Parts: sequence; C-alpha cells; structure tokens
Amino acid sequence: MSEWDDLRFFLAVARAGSISGAANQLGVNHSTVSRRINAYEKSHDVRLFERVQTGYELTAAGEHIHHYALEIEQRVQSVERELFGRDARLQGTVRVTCYHGVATQVIVPELGRFREQYPDIDLELIVSTDVRDLSAREADIAVRGTPQPPEHLIGRKVACFVHGVYTSDNYIKRALKQDELVLWRSDPEPFDWVQTYYPEAKVALRVDDVATMVAAVQAGLGIARLPCHIADQHQQLYRMRIEFPPSEWGIWVLSHADLRATARVRVCREFLVGLFEEKIDLLEGRCSRYL
Repeated sequence: MSEWDDLRFFLAVARAGSISGAANQLGVNHSTVSRRINAYEKSHDVRLFERVQTGYELTAAGEHIHHYALEIEQRVQSVERELFGRDARLQGTVRVTCYHGVATQVIVPELGRFREQYPDIDLELIVSTDVRDLSAREADIAVRGTPQPPEHLIGRKVACFVHGVYTSDNYIKRALKQDELVLWRSDPEPFDWVQTYYPEAKVALRVDDVATMVAAVQAGLGIARLPCHIADQHQQLYRMRIEFPPSEWGIWVLSHADLRATARVRVCREFLVGLFEEKIDLLEGRCSRYL
C-alpha cells in the first residue's frame, strides 16, 4: 500500500473521531480501518491517536502531521480532477447529488431520456441534504439550493426558490375553530408568516423531512409552508393566497471548475439545466392550485 493510502485512513479517522465513522466514509469495514491505523502507527513507531471513551483523539504527533496530510490530500485531489477533466469519453460514471424533492419529483421521471441519449454513462444519484465535497469528487455534479455558490464551482442558477402556504381537502373538512400548523423541527421560533397570518394557531406536528411535511398536510393534520415545486405536484394540496418576498436563494446546477471539459459531466450538466428550464413554471410556483 502507498503512503497516501495510509494517510487516507489517518484523515478519515481524524475527521470522524471514530473507527466506525471512518469506515463509513471510506466504504470499508471497521476491522480494516483499525488494522490499517495500527499498522501505520507501528511502522513509524509513533502513536497518532489516543483511544478515549468518546472515540479517537489526535495525539501531539497526530496533530503535527495532520496539516501535512491535508496538503497532500489537496494535491492528490487536484491531480485526480486534472486527469478526469481531460476525459473526452461519453462513458463511465457520473455522480449527481441533489435533495429529495428535486430528485423524485423533477429529475428521476425524466432520466429515461438521458439514458437513451447516453447509454454508456452510468449515473449515480446521491439523494441527501448533506453538502457533498465536489473538490474531493464525492460527487461530480450538485443540484443545490443556495444564495451564491462557492467560487471554485461553475454552473447556472436554473430557478428561484418559491414557497407557498398549503392546505388540503382533508384539513378543510375538519372545520377547525383554531388553525393548526405543521412546522420544521429545527425552527422552534414561529416564522414571520405564522405570526402575521396565523398568530393564534396551534402547532400540530413538527417534522424534519419535506416528504413527511407533504404527507402531514395531505392527511389534514395542518397547514404548512412548502416549496412550490414539490407541493404543486400533489393534487390534494391547495396553495393559500399568501405571498412571500422574493427569495435570495435559487436552485443551481454546479460542478467543479476543473471538470468543465469532462465530456460525460458536461452532457449530464447540460441535460439537467435543460430539464430545469422545461420545468421552470413548476419550479417557480406558476402551477399552483388556489382555494
């Protein structure tokens, strides 16, 4: 094994603070990480980690080499991106990361067209709210909601973020005297729209996933603020006539600048941009059904 391969394991444990966390990052089993760290320490006759009750902590020696290992990692990633950036073949793997609503409601239903055009490109769709590191090639293309992407990424803003307040027939049939709301679990304080339009409302449910919020509104549990491009694809949901100020956030299709000439990344990025342009009315809330 190369010295860099050993450093990959060292950095993974340093980042995760545990063997199991590093194993998840690297896609290997727990015993492999433990064996590699022990062997690396033994070969250099130095202890890099203290095994404590909460996990693994860097020793003074580990702290000393940590920033050197990070520099080496950045150089290796630059080499990998440079080589990948010169690949002119329309074949191989392209990893796309995006969040759940865009993946299931916008991208996946249209991927058959891409597969017909480029049958030799193998797509991997990483559906997550986590921001993947494009510099480390954790993904090749990212569909992100952001006000402004980092400078090292290239791409296009394909739509503005538009939200609305939604209800359903099931909720209306309940004929409540006091409105009930479905809110985000991560936002303990009421939003401005709640204080303005529903100051006396009760919180019926808090959730941490947009699909769960949609399901809750469909079931009639309460009123919720939802992204229009998700809510408007559900026939049971109706948008209230409440308007929000334009958001600074937009939906972007991004890749690392070093991959601008990689053929399979380029055609995939262009396909996604074209797809979002086709769906612009949906994405920007012009397909809503109002009460």
